Amino acid sequence: MSRPAILFPLFAGLETLDGIGPKTAKLFEHIHVTKPRDLLFTLPYSGVDRRRRDSVLDVVAPAMVTVEVEVGTHSPAAQKGRPYRVTVQDARTSFQLVFFHAREDWLRRQLPTGQRRVVSGKVEIFDGIAQIVHPDHMLRPEESGEIPEFEPVYPLTSGLTHKAMTKATLSALNRLPELAEWIDPELAKREGWPDFSTALTLAHRPENAGDLAPSTPARTRLAYDEFFAHQVTLALARSVTLRGKGRASQGNGALRSRVLKKLPYRPTAAQERAMEEISADLASATRMNRLLQGDVGSGKTLVAFMALLIAVEAGGQGVMMAPTEILARQHLESLQPLAEDAGVVLEILTGRDKGGERAAKLKALKKGDIQILVGTHAVFQKDVIFRDLRLAIVDEQHRFGVAQRMELGAKGTASDVLVMTATPIPRSLALAQYGDMDVSVLDEKPPGRKPVTTALVSAGRMDEVVEHLRAAIAENRQAYWVCPLVEESEVSELTAAQERFKQLRAVLGDQHVGLVHGQMPSGEKDAAMARFIAGDTAVLVATTVIEVGVDVPNASIMVVERAEHFGLAQLHQLRGRVGRGADASTCLLIYQPPLTEGGKRRLEILRETDDGFRISEEDLQMRGAGDLIGTAQAGIPRFRVADLEHQAALMAVAQNDARKLLVDDPKLESKRGKAVRVLLWLMEQDRAIRLISVG
Repeated sequence: MSRPAILFPLFAGLETLDGIGPKTAKLFEHIHVTKPRDLLFTLPYSGVDRRRRDSVLDVVAPAMVTVEVEVGTHSPAAQKGRPYRVTVQDARTSFQLVFFHAREDWLRRQLPTGQRRVVSGKVEIFDGIAQIVHPDHMLRPEESGEIPEFEPVYPLTSGLTHKAMTKATLSALNRLPELAEWIDPELAKREGWPDFSTALTLAHRPENAGDLAPSTPARTRLAYDEFFAHQVTLALARSVTLRGKGRASQGNGALRSRVLKKLPYRPTAAQERAMEEISADLASATRMNRLLQGDVGSGKTLVAFMALLIAVEAGGQGVMMAPTEILARQHLESLQPLAEDAGVVLEILTGRDKGGERAAKLKALKKGDIQILVGTHAVFQKDVIFRDLRLAIVDEQHRFGVAQRMELGAKGTASDVLVMTATPIPRSLALAQYGDMDVSVLDEKPPGRKPVTTALVSAGRMDEVVEHLRAAIAENRQAYWVCPLVEESEVSELTAAQERFKQLRAVLGDQHVGLVHGQMPSGEKDAAMARFIAGDTAVLVATTVIEVGVDVPNASIMVVERAEHFGLAQLHQLRGRVGRGADASTCLLIYQPPLTEGGKRRLEILRETDDGFRISEEDLQMRGAGDLIGTAQAGIPRFRVADLEHQAALMAVAQNDARKLLVDDPKLESKRGKAVRVLLWLMEQDRAIRLISVG
């Protein structure tokens, strides 16, 4: 499939626009503009009021003013570096136009004494005299219609002038073809949205400051176009997954009831709801593509294990994949007792399995003797063959983009896929990143988990913290001590951790303190973790390697040093490492005063709440979507107009609309479907276009 001819003018070179040569085109690249289409979606972010005034006395300086003047005397610069001044007279007063490094002959041509000119610029009072330095506009009265009453201000880069930007944008707007409407007519009518080209024209020609608000019909419509194109792509990916022949896996409930009988508590309502949703997905003939999202300690493990048991009850196998060896071993430990209750065979396969041991496991897997396998990405290797894989569970999704999800589905087996994440994601981001999936949310904590007490401690009270640890060790309790994320210029994280390790050993005794950090060989790291898990060391000094998933019920103290350097979500994850056992737990956030406003706000939010979803919403508002997900996130596009933080509701409408459209018109062949194809090309959703051609 190739780009529709109607869009060619918008995808031509920038140099085909008015006023752009090779040099200017290079400058435009700095603001991510490489073709006319990009210019259209680069909207003004503010504006300048250039309505005509009678006199500079009508505004309170400093302010923008546009007035008609009579040009008076020229006073050239007395010496190098001094300004050139031109005195002018408006309807009520005289003032000066001031120029630096200007050529006299040019200025005398522009501003001949005795003639009238319309000037526009910022008026300021200097030594009691009103003056405009380097006016933005100086035109003959008959040409002054060129000055808009309200002039849009665009994002620029060094060397790119406002004039060049405005000229290029108008030139791009003049190329806009008439495109068929891709928005559902009912929706457009209900929301009062203009058509696409009217929306772009209005967005680029605001008449007042109110026209710049994201909530105007024109801008909302353009944001919707971006969201909708993205959601159509995700919905296409989803329909390809669903079309992939799934297999119905229905269990008889025998194994599950054994496990539930042995549990010391009843599952929460959220867990029961998630189990039902997953079991319905597994029973249907289409492939499951579901995200299980739960905060730290919300009981995802049980829900995941119940899903694996359905696969086994149906006569098949299940696999659970974790991103690291430590996490895979931990899953093994938390699932082992459940597997014993159910009487099923559970094994682990990681990169460490070599030779005969590995061969034996592969043989058992192929025969079907291993019913549930836990592993790292090593389970992806060619020689790993299941007898009948029904369900794959992927842990910690954010290391796994949409592309990998598709790959997993393409492994030839028609297995269902369940993805788990412990990172609470704000609704808008979940829609953007996982819009191709169905989402189950665990938003309750199982009974018996005690809340963690969070305290903020100034770095000056470090000795008290160490004393607190000494007392805890005497009571056989364990603690994590997380070292700061150090700025590049100072010592590395590693040095910070090693220094703290030495100091704590000196105070608490060598045998009591362990160390793990990112640069350690994985064998040493695992050994240090194992000693801590076994209770041989009481305090584990660590860089953030312990952030995800490590589970030591006896650890009841979490110390985070220089907590102000960490993000909200990260601190919340770290705090979730304690409070897993019977003891009351504390999290001590040590900060270096003075705190910035943002740093203070972050630490206070953590003290106020342990609701991961609320924390993630706050994080999104404080940092913005780009930072929260980082550039490495494969799942999130860069929206030019739309704003994920403030337009989450619009994203939800786009998702419903996109899914409904593909149910009614799976190949996009209707009149609206064809218009949507053009939208996908316009929004550069290449993946979607490939999916249509596959479909």
